[in-house]
Amino acid sequence: MNTDANSSLSNRAIVVGAGLGGLAAAMRLGAKGYRVTVVDRLDRVGGRGSSISESGYRFDLGPTIVTVPAVFEELWAECGEDFHKDVDLIPLDPFYEIRWPDGSHFAACGDTDRMIAEVERLSPRDVKGYLRFLKDAYRRYVVGFEGMVAKPMHKAWETIKVLPEFARLRADRSILGLARARVKDERLRMALSFHPLFIGGDPMNVTSMYALVSHLEKEFGVHYAIGGVQAIADAMADVVRKQGGTIRLEEDVDEILVDHGKACGIRLGSGEVIRAPLVVSNADAGHTYDTLLRNQRKSRWTERKMASRRWSMGLYVWYFGTKGTAGMWPDVGHHTILSGPRYEGLLKDIFINGTLSDDMSLYVHRPSVSDPDVAPDGDDTFYVLSPVPHLGHDNGVDWTQEEAAYREKVARVLEQTIPGFQDHIAASLIFTPEDFRTRYLSPHGCGFSIEPRILQSAWFRPHNKSEEVEGLYLTGAGTHPGAGLPGVVSSAKVIAQLIPDAPQSSSTTMPLAAE
Repeated sequence: MNTDANSSLSNRAIVVGAGLGGLAAAMRLGAKGYRVTVVDRLDRVGGRGSSISESGYRFDLGPTIVTVPAVFEELWAECGEDFHKDVDLIPLDPFYEIRWPDGSHFAACGDTDRMIAEVERLSPRDVKGYLRFLKDAYRRYVVGFEGMVAKPMHKAWETIKVLPEFARLRADRSILGLARARVKDERLRMALSFHPLFIGGDPMNVTSMYALVSHLEKEFGVHYAIGGVQAIADAMADVVRKQGGTIRLEEDVDEILVDHGKACGIRLGSGEVIRAPLVVSNADAGHTYDTLLRNQRKSRWTERKMASRRWSMGLYVWYFGTKGTAGMWPDVGHHTILSGPRYEGLLKDIFINGTLSDDMSLYVHRPSVSDPDVAPDGDDTFYVLSPVPHLGHDNGVDWTQEEAAYREKVARVLEQTIPGFQDHIAASLIFTPEDFRTRYLSPHGCGFSIEPRILQSAWFRPHNKSEEVEGLYLTGAGTHPGAGLPGVVSSAKVIAQLIPDAPQSSSTTMPLAAE
């Protein structure tokens, strides 16, 4: 590109992927004065937080809850907008109920006295240990969330300087190890340690710093967006367009273009080239480096390095709508977690052995108890998730052979909680890790990118400011701070601290695309 053309493009930016991280990045770049083009291969925005509608039922495909509304409120405020004018967020109480095979249950909420009563009902001897765990969670929140989540970690010193605090908090101990040290009841150990599964981590191996999630729930609550996370994504897209940005859907990005070590645009699958000196990739970090930069020599994130990472588990998700069931199963609320007969053994099968077990734990989402628009009147919509191995294990699951049998196993477990549900199914959709690989281009069909182990976090993750290409930035689950809505939205805040405000362009008529 010649100097004049380069100058006229200097306030242009491209975002690859319209997931929540990409949309948040586009909003922040728009607030900095950039003219942003967002490109995504799906037919609607939201990425893993998008939805599919069928026969009057809306299936929210990915995240179902909002745990830290403040990250969205601050994002909207940065753009001169009001989040709560655009999105109707409702608090859930209880947050969720955990049920065990022995018939016992535990309802989680934000009220400490009620939580103590729940612990006392299950295991009176563990109340004191639970109160210690709450203190543990708060201390880890201060260091790990307030101190690190929205701060750049691309310089080693930023991680090194928190190591003394990590040592003091025993970050080397797993979250399950911390729960074991605090409570004796196996059910409570599960209830206090399972949260990393929401972001793809093995509770037996991810750091105890993730106890901070318990404090996040207590401090900020658990919320549901009317219209699902899709409604949040749609509202984000509206802000981007209001800023003058462009969103192009159903367009595959084939390659990130590099000129003399600097990002200079993207090439679409159609062959069209879009030029800009600033590119943000919201694609999975593995896909970004292995595929979108396949023609660029890498010094750190080589294919071998990416292949050596430990990846998050896969997900088997059954979405279905049921006819005439609105008054049925009154004890099944918005969120129910059905814990299987094994906890540690199942985790080992999923994360270490890579084997598909006969037993399972299920996350059951019934949004129709809170949101009338997800199903026709009198009907229900369900989302049932089972953690399963990703596709990269040596003995990877062949879902073309296993899916039907696994669905029957899931149905048998569900029958104990929502008896007769199969007689009422009016619409049904299944996602396996194969669908995550093809729909989201997720390496190994993982649900949450690189697993958040301690040596795969902060500086050890692919950086928000690319180590390989100048002018390339990363957002989303595969970079810092990691998966989950607060994480991916905060990743955009991180890059906004690294990218200067847009320069004033001498020309606003230069076309974005060039053959």
